[in-house]
Formats: sequence, C-alpha cells, structure tokens
Amino acid sequence: MIRTMGTQINADEWHSFFREWSDRLLLFARQQSRSLADAEDILQEAMVQIWGKREVFPRIDSGLLFMQIRRVAIDRARREKRREQREQEYANADDGGFFESRKPGDALDLEQALRALPNEQQEVLVLKIWGGQSFEAIGRTLDISPNTAASRYRYGLEHLRSNFQIRELK
Repeated sequence: MIRTMGTQINADEWHSFFREWSDRLLLFARQQSRSLADAEDILQEAMVQIWGKREVFPRIDSGLLFMQIRRVAIDRARREKRREQREQEYANADDGGFFESRKPGDALDLEQALRALPNEQQEVLVLKIWGGQSFEAIGRTLDISPNTAASRYRYGLEHLRSNFQIRELK
C-alpha cells in the first residue's frame, strides 16, 4: 500500500484510475505531440513523475495528470528544438565538416549512402563521427567489444570512400 498524506492509495486504485482515464489522457498527450508514439512516451513519463511524487499529493487527480502531461510535452518540445538548432548550426558550419563536397547534392547523397550501410556500421559511424565517442564508449553503448566497433567503423568508411572523398578522421 502507498501512504499519501494520511490516505492510503493502493496499486489497484492506480490501475483502476488509469483504466478509466487512459484514453482521455492519451488523447490530450496526442494533442501535445507529433505522433502517437511520442504521445505514449509523454503519458508514460508524466505517470512515472506523478508516481514518484505520490507522497506529496493527497489523492489521484486527473487535473494533476493533465497538467503534468502538458509540462512533459513542453519540456520535450524545448529539448527537440534545441537539438534541431544544434544540428542546424553544425550543418551550416563553414568548416567543411568531415566530408568534402563534390557538388551541391552531396549531403543527400551522403545520407543515402549512410542508409545503404548495414545498421551496425551506421550506428558506429554516427557515434564515432558525430557523437565524438571512443571505440571503448561505442562498445559499451552497443554492447560490443571495442575491436568490433573499430572494425565496423573501418568497414563503414570503406563503403563510403567508394562514393565520397573523406578527409582523415581521428
């Protein structure tokens, strides 16, 4: 049982509440997001946050959950906007980036070439080049050995070199 400001709320009451309100809460989250998957993530995050603070609130309250869904959605949108701005700044950087362009369409060609690689090589290339991760860190992230990460990186670069001139990467 969960103690909440002198009131006892058990897990069955939370489940019952969620069954009754889940469709409405999800609909509200959907209005705050770009996709159903994002809405489900927002709802889940809001529920987890409320659950973590359950000792502060006297009872289960739909209004509180609507408010928390809105807060989570706003925070998520802000993070996404900041991420997009960072990516745009990087894309607009005038340092030539990692790849030397042959012609204006090369960015799209590069994206297509990356997508044509096996997923394992794509992951390692993105983590190494754009993520700035070491092979050891990549190995931990992908649950592979650092040597496997290095091999996948080397094979991915070899495939890309057949279509692009790539400056030496460290």
